[in-house]
Amino acid sequence: MSQKEICFWCIGDVEYEKYHNDEWGRCCFDDFKLFEKISLEVFQCGLSWITVLKKRKHFRKAFDKFNFYKISKYNLIDIDRLVNDQKIIRHKGKILATINNASCAIELVKEFGSVSNFIYRYKLGVNKKRPSKKEFLSLSKSAESIKLSNDFKRRGWKFIGPTNMYALMQSIGIVNDHLRGCIIGDKIEG
Repeated sequence: MSQKEICFWCIGDVEYEKYHNDEWGRCCFDDFKLFEKISLEVFQCGLSWITVLKKRKHFRKAFDKFNFYKISKYNLIDIDRLVNDQKIIRHKGKILATINNASCAIELVKEFGSVSNFIYRYKLGVNKKRPSKKEFLSLSKSAESIKLSNDFKRRGWKFIGPTNMYALMQSIGIVNDHLRGCIIGDKIEG
């Protein structure tokens, strides 16, 4: 695949290109995978996505494959283990937020039947064309990501804001922000 046929932001790193080609912008309805994506967006705050992506397999091991039922039961020993795990991002506030958010995810399942049902309600309001490179560089949030962020916060979620919720929406196909001309975006759209 030619570099001109895919989004510019992933070019030059094999892992990043694989993420772009196989995962980014595609719907995900598995609640544990959705919780993983939300949690990794929490850890990404203030960092580049590639930094988090390169640590993702370690995060999966450290956080029980993002099984929020298990994470919700983490105790001080688990927190200490995570804070000292050099293979992940060891930000105590983000670790505590992930544990908190695991309990909140359980409540979402009780209320909506799944985390997926809760999140994908926001797809209904999204109707936009795919961006040019210039437009892409200015994307950071939307009216829908603000609403999603506020909805999560009202339910007690931590480290959730409109910017990382917009990134989540891009990641899970609520919006298709593959650049115009990107063959992966064309496949998703088609």
